[in-house]
Amino acid sequence: MRQGEAFITTRHENETAYIGAVLGGAIARPMVIALHGELGTGKTVLVRGAAAGLGVTEPVSSPTFVLFKIYRGRLPLYHFDFYRLREPEELEALGFDEFMPGEGVAFVEWAGHCPELLPRERLDIFIERFFDHAGEGRQLWFAPQGRECALAVEKLIESVTWRVNGKLNMIPLGPDPGEAGGRLDRNC
Repeated sequence: MRQGEAFITTRHENETAYIGAVLGGAIARPMVIALHGELGTGKTVLVRGAAAGLGVTEPVSSPTFVLFKIYRGRLPLYHFDFYRLREPEELEALGFDEFMPGEGVAFVEWAGHCPELLPRERLDIFIERFFDHAGEGRQLWFAPQGRECALAVEKLIESVTWRVNGKLNMIPLGPDPGEAGGRLDRNC
């Protein structure tokens, strides 16, 4: 593991969303977050949580069919999905370069489909599904490329704790995430 990298295991979607919310709360400046993982690993769930941490109040959904959505919060959240992207030129019409990172936080699902479009300084998050004696879970690997991303990961790790039984200790992060302001209860 390189300095600044971190590894977190979650057991439920609400834990993955919570990690996203803590990350969203830790982000102080515009950045790009590249999400890597197979279908159903929780990329959108993580973004939904990060949106809550950034103060987004509207429901967050996958932009698979439209490639891109914008949400308003403490910092704007730009949500891209490269899954159906056939040619990098498709993003030019959307003004993609203006949002990398632009004035907000750009989350890119399926970032591996067009890595040449991503800036050098970014936070790569790799999400893998696993099964063990306790059931299904997710492994989230945070690999920051650059100082601001490393600081956000450091704040995330400093804010996350576990209970004696090994479960994530989901300390309330301000307004109740289950209320309209948090949106962690929507399709998690």
